[in-house]
Amino acid sequence: MRQEKKNRRKQDGAGDRKQPETEIIYGINPVIETIRAGKRRVFELFIPEDRHAERIDAIAREAEALGIEVRRTVASHIRTLAGTEFHQNVAARVSGFPFADLGDVLDQPGDAPPFLLILDGVEDPMNLGALARTALGAGVDALLIAKDRAALPTPTAVKASAGALEHLKVVLVTNISSTIKELKKEGFWITGLEGNAETALYDCDFTTALALVIGGEGKGLRDLVGKSCDTLAFIPQKGPVNSLNASVAGALAMYEVVRQRIGQ
Repeated sequence: MRQEKKNRRKQDGAGDRKQPETEIIYGINPVIETIRAGKRRVFELFIPEDRHAERIDAIAREAEALGIEVRRTVASHIRTLAGTEFHQNVAARVSGFPFADLGDVLDQPGDAPPFLLILDGVEDPMNLGALARTALGAGVDALLIAKDRAALPTPTAVKASAGALEHLKVVLVTNISSTIKELKKEGFWITGLEGNAETALYDCDFTTALALVIGGEGKGLRDLVGKSCDTLAFIPQKGPVNSLNASVAGALAMYEVVRQRIGQ
């Protein structure tokens, strides 16, 4: 029975979405964290031939120790590879991002109640990166995103996360509402952030198995997703306008979970 449930969970995921065989990541922290996380194969490291900054040289030494080919080239070549000027003189050719399977995430044992973050329509890779960076610090076990109409862990998002995405389990799902129903069967309490909710974030109990749902930029949670949640919560604010974007609201909510669990 347990194996049947696990197989069903595997079918619910969308981790088979076609990924690029290789891609270029860039930036000092994204590259070094990709190397250290060990989830991807790193084929080549590109650094300037005419500059010897200590942090870049340290990355080169670490890469060479792992048998990664280090190529010294002109800065303009690195800019072309990265497709941006914000490459910090470091780029690497790596295998495509490896998505996790929801079944494997749910079957992983842990000392604390599981904590998942679900993104419902977050389309800005910068917000995805910022949320991932906070999620890693807050001890989120996995990040769940829809395979369509959502930002994916592209090199831009990895750069925005300062490499945090490389250490997170990221699960692609076909349908957020269906995934929420499956999580409820597994004993998760689902809380969605919604500005018009009746319950304040600080009145929620986050000490049990939890999936926190963050809506997209400007739109918030979709109606069906909101109705699928057990609780909708708002973040109290003063002032005439809603001043919190998705990444800031998500950060406040994630660290309220941390606060409550530390206080147990």
